[in-house]
Amino acid sequence: MANRDFMQQRKGCFMVKTLNIVPLEPAKVLKTQVYEALKEIIGKMDIYSGEELPRLDERALGERLGVSRTPVREAISRLEQEGLVKNIARRGAFIVRKTKDEILDMIDAWAALESMAARLATSRASDDEIASLRRDFASFGDSEEARAHIDEYSETNIKFHQTIINLGKSALITQMSAQLFFHMRAIRASTIKERDRISRSVIDHIRIIEAIEERDPYHAEQLVRDHALELAKHVDKYVDYLD
Repeated sequence: MANRDFMQQRKGCFMVKTLNIVPLEPAKVLKTQVYEALKEIIGKMDIYSGEELPRLDERALGERLGVSRTPVREAISRLEQEGLVKNIARRGAFIVRKTKDEILDMIDAWAALESMAARLATSRASDDEIASLRRDFASFGDSEEARAHIDEYSETNIKFHQTIINLGKSALITQMSAQLFFHMRAIRASTIKERDRISRSVIDHIRIIEAIEERDPYHAEQLVRDHALELAKHVDKYVDYLD
């Protein structure tokens, strides 16, 4: 028995030694960290305010992140490949803005994905997960409180919709919605402060939570879809700065 154990240990050691394990390269790790940090930074910017396209200053970003301009430049190039940034000759790198028609298409697609996620959440989310949904958003139970802390509510609003997607527990829906999230986040952040949309938002969120708590797939799906399509109506009618 002892001999067999010894042989198994020898075999295990041999297997580990013969595996082709490549050490992590610090440069590659840094590139990824800078890319993720830069994406988070611009993801929180109000990219649809003002007439000028938001410009990315490589030097300033490098100083803020504590790195040289090289990994920043490489991260910007990667973001350009993803369609989030574009380089303009002799001017620099700018964050891409979508047109009104493009944003409306995105909202329609998001409405389909999030409403299906809400439907799935009624059967897939645990009782604890659904309870946490209400607990996490209970601090804004009325529009007065939300208006008093508008910036905080804006972030909470965005997190709410992310949470609905996650509660659906569909890897494909999560993946597809991630491709839309950058601009959906930006347009939600800019429009939540317009024409008292915040009051409608608070009411809709409460109704959506109740439908998921009741595990009513049809109602949850309808409420989430209608909520997103109301955003589309607002953008189409009032958001002239996208034209």
